Amino acid sequence: MATQIDYYELLEVSRDADGNEIKKAYRKLALKYHPDRNAGDKEAEDKFKLVNEAYQVLSDPQKRQTYDRYGVKGLESQGFHHYSDMNMEDIMGDLGSIFESVFGGGGFGGFNHGGGRRSSQKYPLDIESEITLAFNEAVFGCEKEIHYSYKTVCKTCDGTGDKDKKPSTCPECGGKGEVYYRQGFMTFAQTCEACHGEGSVVANKCPDCQGKGYVEEEATTTVQIPAGIDHGNRIRVGQKGNIDEHGRRGDLYVLILVQEDEHFVRDGDNIYIEVPIFFTQAALGGSIKVPTLRGEKEINIPIGVKDKEQFLLRGEGVENVHGRGKGDLIAQIKIIYPKKLNEEQKELLVKLGDSFGYESTPHENLFEGIVDRVTNWFKKEK
Repeated sequence: MATQIDYYELLEVSRDADGNEIKKAYRKLALKYHPDRNAGDKEAEDKFKLVNEAYQVLSDPQKRQTYDRYGVKGLESQGFHHYSDMNMEDIMGDLGSIFESVFGGGGFGGFNHGGGRRSSQKYPLDIESEITLAFNEAVFGCEKEIHYSYKTVCKTCDGTGDKDKKPSTCPECGGKGEVYYRQGFMTFAQTCEACHGEGSVVANKCPDCQGKGYVEEEATTTVQIPAGIDHGNRIRVGQKGNIDEHGRRGDLYVLILVQEDEHFVRDGDNIYIEVPIFFTQAALGGSIKVPTLRGEKEINIPIGVKDKEQFLLRGEGVENVHGRGKGDLIAQIKIIYPKKLNEEQKELLVKLGDSFGYESTPHENLFEGIVDRVTNWFKKEK
């Protein structure tokens, strides 16, 4: 599987497409490339696998966030498996719940157990919003005001979408919201395109909701951000979502995005920081102070410390968002060498090297034995 795959391009949607657009695009392409409709067509089968893989990623807020930020490689690092590596039998079993949620219980890709009207729910009750936090806000927690919009039933038309509150039964599906077709002994259900699954059509659109049956309201709510929240986490805010015709209200899920810091790098509850030291200090060793999330701490640098060598400061990382203690801080050494030397500095370094005698030219002693050995090889060849 090529890691430069573009899931948005596969589903033929823009990168800012919402969940409904992604679902609609997937439904169209899954029907088009389904193996039961393209028997023996390997190209259609491969396309079906890719389309389903793309939907599984883009319909999941966390997977989509990972993909948008790090690409397919980011998903693979979290154990994501490509459908191209699976056989069709396993894939169809894996997609059972997805088909049910997208195509309804009518039985896409299987037997139809009878029709009946689809749910009259025009939109999901739960909604999602995003908020971007500074690095320190995520580490230590804060209070944030969230601005978002939610859907509620249009009062002008009582949610019917019709200005006279009398929508007509859809002539295409007979009010079922689905149309059916047979292929061999299989019966497939597909959302009615004429009424978009509503079972009814609006002849005279309501001027306030434009026939949708709902309007969007702007809202503001305050959210307490707990210390230790991480990029990609979600916070549930109860009873702040969409409202249906029965007065039931869903929840608001706030997706957390965290900005990167200039010096600290976060990995879960652990924090990494690069500590630059001059090459002379690497040779001399000694105690140095390094910044942590809560102040300065000393670390002892041994003589001859190696580049990229790490020092662990336990409990100096991020407080776990679930209250399971604090992570660690890992200080990683970066040895800095001079980019240019003046004559005096060169002389001093030569004198320093000479003062070590045998120790200052380890390569000569090592290579001398190698040269003798290689010379003997050539002698034997002759």
